[in-house]
Amino acid sequence: MECIVYRSERRPDTYVYVADAAALTRLPPELTRALGKLSEALRFELTPTRKLAREDAARVLANLQQLGYHVQFPPPERVPLPDPSA
Repeated sequence: MECIVYRSERRPDTYVYVADAAALTRLPPELTRALGKLSEALRFELTPTRKLAREDAARVLANLQQLGYHVQFPPPERVPLPDPSA
């Protein structure tokens, strides 16, 4: 399946995956408002076994088929714990 990834210009490191550009018009209004303007970042062929940097390809495919989109949020911030030996 061809996959188009859009970058949120309002929320850093947040991306929306869709199968076609028309799917953007079917995003929930709350999501559209929260993400702001979206700009195309890349297109690629998505298969269940494809390696993605921060997502599971099978999960993305399932969301595309069930919801029509998949949102990739930024990873949670990791706060370093203090060194107990210091």
